[in-house]
Amino acid sequence: MINTKDRNFRIGAGSTLVMLLIILIGLIWTPYDPNAMNASEKMAAPGLRHPLGTDNFGRDIFSRVVQGAGATFLIALCSVAIGLLVGLLVGGLTGYYGGWIDEILMRLNDSITAFPSLLLALVLIAVFHTGKYNIILALGIIFIPTFARIVRMEVARQKSLDYVANAKLMGVKSMRILFVHIMPNILPVLLSTVAIGFNNAVLAEASMSYLGLGVQPPDPSLGRMLNEAQAYLSRAPWYALSVGLAIILLVLGFGLLSEGLGGEDRA
Repeated sequence: MINTKDRNFRIGAGSTLVMLLIILIGLIWTPYDPNAMNASEKMAAPGLRHPLGTDNFGRDIFSRVVQGAGATFLIALCSVAIGLLVGLLVGGLTGYYGGWIDEILMRLNDSITAFPSLLLALVLIAVFHTGKYNIILALGIIFIPTFARIVRMEVARQKSLDYVANAKLMGVKSMRILFVHIMPNILPVLLSTVAIGFNNAVLAEASMSYLGLGVQPPDPSLGRMLNEAQAYLSRAPWYALSVGLAIILLVLGFGLLSEGLGGEDRA
C-alpha cells in the first residue's frame, strides 16, 4: 500500500513536471505573441483559436499564462538559489567554527528574521525599486536566514561525528572538511526546505506582482494578470481561473514535493 508520503511525492512530482514542460515549451514557442493586442478579439471566450480566451486587450491568455509562469518560475528559482548558496556559507561557517563568527553572523541572521517576510520584501523593493532582478535580490535575502539556521544545525551535528575526527587526525584542513566532507552529507536534509522555499517564492513573487512591484508591463506576470482579471470576473471568469490555476499548480506541486521529501510516513 502506498503511504501518504510516497503519494504526495508522486502527485507533487507529476504536477511540477507538467508545469515545467509547459514552461519549457513556452520558452521556444507560444501560439501567439504574449504582448500582441487585437482590439477585435477583446474578452473572447475560450475556443479553438484561443484555448483560454483573450484578455481586455485581445491578448491570448494561454500565451501570457505560459510566459508568466516561466517568469515566476525563474524568479523563484533564482531567489531560492541565492538564499541557499549564502545560507550554506553562513550556516557552514557558524556551525563549524562557532565563537565570534557564530555570534556576529547569527545576530545578523536574527535581525532579518525579526521582520515579517512580506513586510521586509516590500521595504527591500522600495529600496531597490521595482523590476524582475530587484525582486529576485529581495526574495533571495529573505530566504537566507532559513537556510542558514538549518545548515548551522546540521554542520554542528556532523562535526561531532567520527569521520570528521578522522579527517582532522589525518591533517585535512578545516575548509576542506567543511565544504568537501560535511556539506555533501547535509544536502539531502535541505531538499524539503528547498521545495518549501520555492513554494514560498512563487507566492511571494505573485503577491509582489499583484501589488505592481514585480515584473513590469508589458511582460506577463501571473500576479499582475490576476490583479487585472479581478475587474472582469463577471464578464470573463476564464481570465482569473486560468491564471489562478497556473499559480495553484506551481504551489501545489512543490508543496506536495516538500511533504513527500520531508513528511512522516503514514499508512
